[in-house]
Amino acid sequence: MIKSSLIEPDGGALVDLVVPESVRGAKAVEAESLPKVHLTRIDLEWVHVIGEGWASPLRGFMREDEYLQSLHFNSLRLKDGSVVNMSLPIVLAVDDEIKGRTGGSSHVGLLGPDGDCVAILRSIEIYKHNKEERIARTWGTTAPRLPYVEEVITPAGNWLIGGDLEVLKPIKYNDGLDNYRLSPKQLREEFDKREADAVFAFQLRNPVHNGHALLMNDTRKRLLEMGYKNPILLLHPLGGFTKADDVPLDIRMEQHSKVLEDGVLDPETTIVAIFPSPMHYAGPTEVQWHAKARINAGANFYIVGRDPAGMGHPTEKRDLYDPDHGKKVLSMAPGLEKLNILPFRVAAYDTKETKMAFFDPSRAKDFLFISGTKMRAYAKSGENPPDGFMCPSGWKVLVKYYESLQAEEPSQQPVLST
Repeated sequence: MIKSSLIEPDGGALVDLVVPESVRGAKAVEAESLPKVHLTRIDLEWVHVIGEGWASPLRGFMREDEYLQSLHFNSLRLKDGSVVNMSLPIVLAVDDEIKGRTGGSSHVGLLGPDGDCVAILRSIEIYKHNKEERIARTWGTTAPRLPYVEEVITPAGNWLIGGDLEVLKPIKYNDGLDNYRLSPKQLREEFDKREADAVFAFQLRNPVHNGHALLMNDTRKRLLEMGYKNPILLLHPLGGFTKADDVPLDIRMEQHSKVLEDGVLDPETTIVAIFPSPMHYAGPTEVQWHAKARINAGANFYIVGRDPAGMGHPTEKRDLYDPDHGKKVLSMAPGLEKLNILPFRVAAYDTKETKMAFFDPSRAKDFLFISGTKMRAYAKSGENPPDGFMCPSGWKVLVKYYESLQAEEPSQQPVLST
């Protein structure tokens, strides 16, 4: 059944944990007097996510009961008995030394990577961080070389500290992209301003090619055929941690802007914003988080494709997850019943029509599948992809990026023997 009105946030009210300007001075003074926990950049991204309400109704880093529900049930049961989806544990790890320094306190101050106090964590609870269990249940494997595990969990402390978060001021990165970092509240206001009667979200961490555009434009057409008058696309690239070989956020945002400038997507019916969450590459478990967060941002439709939030197996030549499981899980996941899931058809390059088109199995030989790896290979070599694969100005952004990488690589100097 299609729900025609825009969606309410999980828990009924959008969480906003940024303290009002009128009390920031007093809160900052209090924070300075508290024991301190130093945050990594990725910890700070989670403060941003929690503070703006992407994880509503979560109000801080998880305490143990929330952590166990998330880890084992992919959801949280609220006091009224209702269930909201929460497939990823959102936790803060500390080591033995910090546990020793903070264990006797009720509250702690959180220091950002640059040393500034960014938040207070109140009514803290410290509990054991069983890394192996967390990894196995989140990723379904303990295989080596999982990017988020290597970056975040392996070097993390053996304790988790949970509590209620108070963010002292809005999180900014000063990277020229903060204007794209619209909070759930700001996005909902923008949807109202545009008089949207449906919002369909598209999560991505790659450059937009014409196959993506075909899917997004086709979705809008389908919604119009359903009777909606003004469906708005939320093009929502992930802006937190990504693995080293993904295209960096600033390059992706430049490429996305070219897609709109060239009219591949309609700027009048598209909002481009950054989703501040770090990326786990945890497949069907993580895609639930991506969908849940967009509920809180006001999207009532979510586009899902092949192998969402997936990656290649880190040690074997195969996908880590079944490519169809993400969309199947989304249609059954507890707490996501109010979100309309839109599985998309497979798009590929039609060599006869020389454009991206929906795959027709009756003439499979006419279609060319251009993977992200193949796209990167084209760009690195300076070779153009087939005409119609990507808008030319967007492609130039990628070529320029890969040329800059090659220029940075140290040239191989011959070794002279004496």
